[in-house]
Amino acid sequence: MSASTALTRADRLDRLPFTRRHLTLLGGSGVGWALDALEVGLISFVIAQLSVTWSTDAAALSWVASAGFAGMAIGAAVGGLLADRIGRRSVFALTLLVYGVGTGLSALAWSVGALIVLRFLVGLGLGAELPVASTLVSEFAPRRIRGRVVVVLEAFWAVGWTGAALLGYLVIPSSEDGWRWAFLVGAIPALWAVVIRWRLPESVRFLESKGRHADAERAVRWFEESADVPAPAAPPERGTASAASKPRVGDLFSRELRRRTGAIWLVWFTVNFSYYGAFIWLPSLLVAAGFPLVRSFGFTLLITLAQLPGYAVSAWLVERWGRRPTLAVFLLGSAVAAAVFGFGAVSGSEAWILGSGALLSFFNLGAWGALYAATPELYPTPLRGTGSGWAAGVGRLASIVAPLSVPPLLALGGTPIAFAVFGGVFLVAAAGALALPELKGRALD
Repeated sequence: MSASTALTRADRLDRLPFTRRHLTLLGGSGVGWALDALEVGLISFVIAQLSVTWSTDAAALSWVASAGFAGMAIGAAVGGLLADRIGRRSVFALTLLVYGVGTGLSALAWSVGALIVLRFLVGLGLGAELPVASTLVSEFAPRRIRGRVVVVLEAFWAVGWTGAALLGYLVIPSSEDGWRWAFLVGAIPALWAVVIRWRLPESVRFLESKGRHADAERAVRWFEESADVPAPAAPPERGTASAASKPRVGDLFSRELRRRTGAIWLVWFTVNFSYYGAFIWLPSLLVAAGFPLVRSFGFTLLITLAQLPGYAVSAWLVERWGRRPTLAVFLLGSAVAAAVFGFGAVSGSEAWILGSGALLSFFNLGAWGALYAATPELYPTPLRGTGSGWAAGVGRLASIVAPLSVPPLLALGGTPIAFAVFGGVFLVAAAGALALPELKGRALD
């Protein structure tokens, strides 16, 4: 038997060029990713408007954001386990459906309490979506560009957050019920995306781990046909998975995995805290600094656009430098940018606010891209969804705390103190990143 015919299905996927069907997978997953960002981003603009139209204090509104992140923490942990048990694609579609229904119902909220409950429901769907999407895409992407493809997937976040900024700038200020219309706009494409997700292939590695070899072969051939690669002789089958192979959270702390699990949980927690602490409150902070609502939304839109070049540079560097150095450098840049923004925002200089805010956007979202590229690679196939989901879930615990921490930090020392804290936490994240193994160019298993 020749070397080519002895290739495993994973090897066959790794040797492929990037085909139009990889693009279909990336686009189908990216649509859901962008919608998630749209939903998370919208809440920052909704909070800014409700503080005016409902005359609600910041402490009460911070629970609206935190409720969504509480749902995301649970959704990420449970979704990751389900992805390793019933499949990545099935969890995709389910999470988008939950998210779409919850977002539509959010438009009907009649009080802060009702909105808190509905945001928790939305968070359940959102939380499972992101780690499962990155897991699926990483398992199909060719090995030599796997990190870059996952960063491009993460770049859809910038598309969605820009969409949220546009809705915040154009729709939300249009009337007292503008925030309701914004939620409805966000719900419609989410329901459509469920249909798109069902057309995507299931992970070959997952199918093989469950003994579904015929389905795995069809999925590989779907990509090979796009690249005009002839079908090789069938590889030897490994048999069905045993009951003992079912994923358990405790397996993440086995002797081989405990160090990387601890490091990646630290990075996820700290990045979530600083990112959501800064960006969820950004429009409201600008309003508090004396800028009109519409103008503060316009500033946020311009700052958001800097996310795209951040992702582009990160996508290039993860395959040039590697995951670990790229992540650490972007986190260090985030720390500096946060401090500069905090101490400059009190000056009221529009140029300073836009410039330092754009730098924070650039470095922080570039770091997110490298983080999502690195996380699925840390775990073997039977634990990949669980490992990615629990890392994201631990991170979401920080995103619950972050919005609640902003009002007391502002009371303590204003915007400079708040962003100094965020900068310090970014430094801790960079230290955690340096403790991760470098897995650029290696096979997933």
